[in-house]
Parts: sequence; C-alpha cells; structure tokens
Amino acid sequence: MQNTLRLLPSVDRALQNEKIAAAIAIYGQETVKDALRKTLDAMRKEILAGMLCEIADADALLNEIAAKVIDRCRFIDRPSLRPVLNATGILIHTNMGRAPLGKKVFDEICATVSGYSNLELDLATGDRGSRNVHVSALLKHITGAEEVIVVNNNAAALVLALTTLAKDREVIVSRGELIEIGGSFRVPDILAASGAKMIEVGTTNKTRLSDYANAITSNTAIFLKAHRSNFSVNGFTEEVELTELVKLGKERNIIVLYDLGSGLLVKPSTLPLEREPDVKSSLATGADLVTFSGDKLLGGPQSGIICGRGELVKKLAKAPLMRALRVCKLTLAALTSVARCYLDERTMIESLPLFAMLNMTPEQLQCKAQRLQQILLEQGVGAELVETTGRSGGGTLPDLAIKSWGVAIACDEKSQQKRSDFASRLYHDLLALEKPVLAILKQGELVFDVLTLDEEDFASIAAALRSLINPQSCRQ
Repeated sequence: MQNTLRLLPSVDRALQNEKIAAAIAIYGQETVKDALRKTLDAMRKEILAGMLCEIADADALLNEIAAKVIDRCRFIDRPSLRPVLNATGILIHTNMGRAPLGKKVFDEICATVSGYSNLELDLATGDRGSRNVHVSALLKHITGAEEVIVVNNNAAALVLALTTLAKDREVIVSRGELIEIGGSFRVPDILAASGAKMIEVGTTNKTRLSDYANAITSNTAIFLKAHRSNFSVNGFTEEVELTELVKLGKERNIIVLYDLGSGLLVKPSTLPLEREPDVKSSLATGADLVTFSGDKLLGGPQSGIICGRGELVKKLAKAPLMRALRVCKLTLAALTSVARCYLDERTMIESLPLFAMLNMTPEQLQCKAQRLQQILLEQGVGAELVETTGRSGGGTLPDLAIKSWGVAIACDEKSQQKRSDFASRLYHDLLALEKPVLAILKQGELVFDVLTLDEEDFASIAAALRSLINPQSCRQ
C-alpha cells in the first residue's frame, strides 16, 4: 500500500503529462487542476481502502490519472440541459419543457435576444419604458382583455393577484376546485402564501350558486374559480358556470378571478378543443381577471399571464411583488413571437408545433410510423407497427385521447422476462445518448410514438438503435 501511495504523482508533475496539458488547452488550467486534485484524492482513498493495489509503474498510473481527469473535465463541460427526442406521444410533456417553441419562434427571437434590445427603452422618447408593452397589445387584441401583464408562471400570477387584492380578506372557492397543480403545489397552499383566508363552499362533486351567496361576508374580496384542467369529474356532479358567478359577483361587488390554468387563448376551429375553455370566451363572460400558463395550450414559453379589467391589472402591475415576478427578455421575445402566430389561424397551426401535432390525422400518423419502420428495417432493426394513444399532457385536456401510431422494437427472445429486460436496457441506453431519446416502456415493450417525433430525427434514431441492439438477441 505504501509503495502504491508513493507512485501517486504531485499535482505539478501530473500537469506535465501530455494528455493533461492538452486538456488544459480545452478546459482551462483551473478546471483541470481542480479535476486533478479530486482525482488524486479519490485514488489515494481507494489505495488506502485496498481497492487499488495492482499498478505496474508510475507511468501506467499517470496515464490512468490523466484518463480520469479528462473524464471529469468532460462531465463538467457537458451541458446538463440539452435537447431530447420525445417519442412518448405526450404533447405537453412537463418533464421535457412542456410546449415546444419550434423553429419559427427561435429564428424570430434570435437577433433580439443575442444582443441589446429595447426591453425597457421607449424608442419614441429615449426614456425608460415598460417591458410589458411588448406583448400586452398583442394579447389584448387576441383575447379582448382591457389590460394584460406577464409574470414567470401561473402560480406566480395567482399569488400576485391574491396577495394584492385579497390579503387578510376572504376568498370563496368551491371544494371541488381545490386542485393540485403539479409538483405538490396546491390551491390551498397558494391561498395561504398570499395571506388570504380561504372559505370553502359546496362539496367535492356538487357546488351551487347559493353556496357562494351564503358564504359572503363584509370581508369577502374574491370569488375564485379554478378550471379542473388536469382531471375530470363525471357522474353525479354540479358546478357553477362562470357566467353565473360573474353575475353574482357584480351584484355583490366581489371580484371574480378565474384560474384557467391551461392557457388556450382562442379555440381553433379545426382542432379537437371544443370542450376546453379559452381565455377570450372566459373574458367575454365579464370575469374580472383570468390567469393562465404560457407554456401549456398557449404553446409558448414558461410564463403566467393575467388579463382582464384594466383598473385591477394596473393595480397588480404596480404591486411591489411584481418586481420579483417579472419575466426576462427571452420570455417576452418568445411569447410575443408565439402570440403573433394567433393573428391568423392557419399560421398558428402551421408554425406552432403543439397545434401542428394536434392537427395530424390518424392516417397521416400511420404513414409517418410506416416511414420510421422502413428506416429501422433498412438499418437492420426489427420493428412492428402498433396503434397508440397520444395525450395532451402538462395538466391539460385530461379526457383527450389522440389516435396515433408508433413503432415497437421487435425481439426474438421467447422468454417474456428476457424481452422485458431487453426493452428496459434499450430504454435506458437511449436516455444515455449524446442526444437522448425518451420512448415508451410499457408491458415489456419499447415503443416510439411518432405523434411527437420529427421525421428529421428518424435516421438518427435508427442509427442509435442499430448501435445499441445486440444482433444475436433481436430480429435483423
């Protein structure tokens, strides 16, 4: 052990190694020296633990150290956040960044965000302006709102509205709408954080207008209605329509705040979204405020949007909390580009990936799956066509089932356990690629749903599968 410890080089000597010197040219001296020190410390502990004893000589040890240092540097330098191919058939995949923005939006915002911009510069006067103006006019035009402001997500939009308008006052909400919005964040928690007092009315499955009316006191500030966008309740149910709640609110001078959440701005006439409430229709009922997400059915970047009555939105814009919740130029540039697509329905469907995918017919998806199957077969990868069911995801449209098609990777193993092991190994190997692929691992089978895949990626997926699959265990 002592002899092995003596073979460990000093930091200065190790830095003279050709491979380590070459790494310095790539990663910088401080990064390489830090990786070297950590490598030497780790190897010293291994030697003392008796885990590293058989070393031929100092040169062999130094080469091993250099390899470990380079691996550390590569790990540090490698971006953790990177592109992933989505073969799950889930359109708004929360774990994968929700709504994809698409090439059109990226091309439009590139020049704006790569240099200086008029983020808070009034070009007419040369004085300081408001960053909110870059998107508010567009969203007011599309939704019919009197005023609009943007914050960093919909939970922030709710917190801002409740803190500013209902702190130390009562907010009446149906028990059936005390939803969890994901990541263990719940409406009651948001209400508590805002300083408002929650008043629950009705039951889980039935709430009537009289329940709201009977709960009103002199300290009531808001009726909060929350869209159940991530689950559905069927059977013996009853809920108060937004129009009814708005009428009661106006009669009793109580603000009606509708947490729409899912963020459909307007209903496209050709897409299967007729049952989903949209922002424009919700505001048309007379609701005072509507809050929603920018990265769900809107198809844009993560953001929370508050729109509605001018005097209330302006009050929120001036609240001290707004400074902590405001969005950056990247978000505003992307949101503006996405909103511009809504000026024409055809442009919206063609340019925003979310709606382009929703617009595909089962027949088109079957043809798309056949093309992927053919490319896989040409690469020697066994593949079978399968019918699949796509989902909206992202806490939206829980009842929407999209008829889709996919490709299942074939395997000749007769044992179900071996087929399952093969599919599981391939699933994880695909996630370890430089450009990872997330497929569907279900009932011992690996499936690629083409609904969420771009045909440009078919060739790279096929090449990756060919390199990963053991030819002896799978059909060629």
